[in-house]
Amino acid sequence: MKNRIILSLAALAMLASCKNGNQTPDASGTFEATEVLLSAETPGKLIWLNAEEGDEKNAGDLLAILDTTQLHLKRVQLQNSLQALEARMPESAKQLAVITEQIKSAEREEIRMQNLIKQDAGNTKTLDDIRAQLATLRRQYTATESTLKGSSGALHAEMKALHAQLLQTNDLISKSYIRSPIKATLLSKYIEANEFTGAGKPLFKIADLSQMELRVYVTGDQLPQLKLGQEFQIRTDSGNGSFSYHTGKLSWIATQAEFTPKTIQTKDERANLVYAAIIKVKNTGFLKIGMYGELNFKEEK
Repeated sequence: MKNRIILSLAALAMLASCKNGNQTPDASGTFEATEVLLSAETPGKLIWLNAEEGDEKNAGDLLAILDTTQLHLKRVQLQNSLQALEARMPESAKQLAVITEQIKSAEREEIRMQNLIKQDAGNTKTLDDIRAQLATLRRQYTATESTLKGSSGALHAEMKALHAQLLQTNDLISKSYIRSPIKATLLSKYIEANEFTGAGKPLFKIADLSQMELRVYVTGDQLPQLKLGQEFQIRTDSGNGSFSYHTGKLSWIATQAEFTPKTIQTKDERANLVYAAIIKVKNTGFLKIGMYGELNFKEEK
C-alpha cells in the first residue's frame, strides 16, 4: 500500500511538471541577432558623438562626426586649381576666326586679281603673291588649330584629374559623418569624443533586435519533422520557475551535419552529429542576445 502511494505521488509530480512546461525540450539553443560592426573609413579626430550603448537608432541617424578640416581645405585648393585651368583654356574660336577672316580677304583679292588679268589690267606676279599669301594663311590656320586642340586636350585632361580628386575628397568628407545603416540598437561603443581613430578601426557595434534568431541543433532522427516555414512555440525562462512563450518560424536548416557543440544539449545525447537550424522570432522587447530558448516539435502551431 505504501509503495502504491509513493508511485501515485511520483506520477502526479511528473504530470504537474509537464503541465508547468518542464518537459524535456526537443531542441534548445540561444538567441542571436545579426550584428553590424561600424568602422571608420577615414582617419581623424572624433569631434562630435551622439551614441550611447542601448540607444535605438533609425537608418540614416547621425552617430558621430570626424574632423574634416584638412579635407575641406583640400577641396578649396582643388576648386581654385580648376578655376585656374579654366582661365588658361584657349579661346580657339576667336583665335581661328581672325585667321579665317584673313583667308577670306585673300580669297576675295585673288578673285579680283584674276578678273583684272582677264581684262589685261592686272599683273600675274601680284596674283602669284596673293596665292602664296593665301597658302601661308591656310597652313597657319591648320597649325594654329592643331596647337589649340593639343593645348585644350591637355588642359581638359588636367581638369578631369582634378575633378576626380574633388569627387574623392567629397566622398571622404561624406564618410566622415558616421551614420547608422539600419534601424538598430547600439550594442557597443569603442570610442569617445576627442579621441583619434584610424581607417578601418571599429567604432560601434549595432544590431537589429526587432527580430531575433534562435539557433538550435537537431539530430538526424528529428530532421524529417522539420520543414522551412514551419511555425513553433518557443519558451524562455521568465523567472520564478515560469516561462514566456513566443511564436517563431523556421527559416534555415543546415545542409550538412556537424559535431555536437559542447554547449548544446539535444533530446538524444548519444548523437554525435547534428544539424543546425535557425528559427526567426519577432522580438517584443523581452528577448535578449544570448538568452536561452527551447521548443518541442509537438507544439508546432
